[in-house]
Amino acid sequence: MKTTDVRLEDLIGREVHAANNRRVGRIEEVRAETTAGGCVVTAFVIGVAGLFERLGLGARLIVGARAGGHVARWDQMDLSDLEHPRLKCGLEELAAI
Repeated sequence: MKTTDVRLEDLIGREVHAANNRRVGRIEEVRAETTAGGCVVTAFVIGVAGLFERLGLGARLIVGARAGGHVARWDQMDLSDLEHPRLKCGLEELAAI
């Protein structure tokens, strides 16, 4: 398995599109797990819910808004072009927040 190093600052805020070129939302948060070899990205949180997740529960309470969003597993994302991340699957296959 090939490992690729990616700077998270290059991904946060990038707009994600589905295979049909439909806009899904922006990458707002990245979920990771610590392993013996370091940190491994497990998922990407896309949409306003991801922004709230990054900022904490307090942000949601202050804004008072219901947020929508999706969680894409690392293997559901095509990051071959970091400026234009895309889904490898249909939107319906993502976990909703």
